[in-house]
Amino acid sequence: MKILYYDCFAGISGDMNLAAMIDLGVAPEYLRAELGKLGLDHEFALHVTADSRHGIHGTRVDVVVPPAASPAGHGQSHGHGGTPPEPHPGHGPHRTLADVEAIILGSTLDAAVKETSLAIFRKMAEAEARVHGKAVSEVHFHEVGATDAIVDIVGAAICYHRLGVGAVWSSPVELGGGFVRCAHGLIPVPAPATVEILQGIPTTRGAVRQETATPTGAAILAVLVDTFTDAPALVTEKTAYGIGHRDTALPNVLRVHLARPVSPVGSVRPARLLQCNIDDMTAEMLGVAMDILLEHGAMDVHFTPILMKKNRPGTCVSLLCSAADEERFKALLLRHTTTLGIKSFPLDKTVLDITFERLDTPLGPVTMKNALLGGKVIRSKPELEECREIARRHGIPLADVYACIGRHTKERTG
Repeated sequence: MKILYYDCFAGISGDMNLAAMIDLGVAPEYLRAELGKLGLDHEFALHVTADSRHGIHGTRVDVVVPPAASPAGHGQSHGHGGTPPEPHPGHGPHRTLADVEAIILGSTLDAAVKETSLAIFRKMAEAEARVHGKAVSEVHFHEVGATDAIVDIVGAAICYHRLGVGAVWSSPVELGGGFVRCAHGLIPVPAPATVEILQGIPTTRGAVRQETATPTGAAILAVLVDTFTDAPALVTEKTAYGIGHRDTALPNVLRVHLARPVSPVGSVRPARLLQCNIDDMTAEMLGVAMDILLEHGAMDVHFTPILMKKNRPGTCVSLLCSAADEERFKALLLRHTTTLGIKSFPLDKTVLDITFERLDTPLGPVTMKNALLGGKVIRSKPELEECREIARRHGIPLADVYACIGRHTKERTG
């Protein structure tokens, strides 16, 4: 299994992450083409250059918003690598979460990229709402809804899925320290939104008296990372550096590795099992609650029929999530079900290595998901949504699509 490991000794920002992914091997032309599916090409340009900090060479990315995209006519290159600037018209139009969701959902990006992008934006929206005492729907984004932030976040999702890694690990995140001036005045570092996003995630502070981890960078880690550890048992295969926009006492770089685990059999990830018992919700209401929990990134949600006190038939709702997401999913369960309490159980989740490959079939191309044990494929299956689309396009039953793919796979393997 391939693992993407973030070494955040100098924090992380959206542009540093893009730069690191390109330095790791994602082609700038591919990233530009995928970002073009958002329909925002007139609002930004992606500049990719070589740069260095403290003798460490890597890749730098500048998201440049041209004057034409700026209401006041002031274009600007924006990097989140240091102090967050005050809202500036050079960041392009400011948008609400609903505006951003409409852009992403209306694009031609792959479904997986859309889902990951929306999860990162929602993570930030929830944090901003808590900080400012508002409902998520009332949050009006400034930096987050601006064009450069959309590029940073959607670009992060594009690069993550392009790398095709089986898991993402990270070191504790350096947050910096001191104070910074923003649209709301003087605020402490780390910024309140960053603190909210990184609840339950290991961090360090004080390496420099500046901001090193931005809300955008924090949200990318909070959504993508499966395991946080400062002692990873990995065999590194490639190292890359994303260069930030500041030159400070601490090297303003994000180091990332492509690696494989020392263990030859799958990987073990810390997780949480949340459970609550329900006896006063209809099947329809429970179904909607399950959809909401899965949309917010739960690893698994399932229902078990049980017999509760006073001989009432009920439902045990079980939800599996990462340890870092425990509090977020507790809040969602309390909000979207009628439970008055939640049980939480720590556990380890052992997962097989997963790879993806494109298979050309008589009905068209389809993505195959391969499960590996000890480096060998033990089973494969086509992606359901792609098979469903093939069935719709050809006007045939879904079972016929699976049968065709199965025959083609056997012919190919002999």
